[in-house]
Amino acid sequence: MGITLSQRLRNPRTRVDLLYQSDYAFAMRAIEFTTELSRQPIVTIPDEIAAQLPKSGRARIIVLTPDDPEDAQWRSGAYEQFVREDPPDDSVYDSYH
Repeated sequence: MGITLSQRLRNPRTRVDLLYQSDYAFAMRAIEFTTELSRQPIVTIPDEIAAQLPKSGRARIIVLTPDDPEDAQWRSGAYEQFVREDPPDDSVYDSYH
């Protein structure tokens, strides 16, 4: 036997889900592929991927490109600074509550 509505409403997590149930109605699924970019502002969808797509409706497109090498270098330097041993002057913060 399933869970009754009153049992669901007693659980705070379920209550939120029931309130926003209509928001889940158009959940999206992701289809991932890699393509080459060119000077033309066109993204080519491979045939096998196009066959998986609905024939009409809306789609949200997210394009991910490689990071800028300077950004990667900056993140690496920031990480090194973060994990570096603290100077003795900062030891006063070790006992701070």
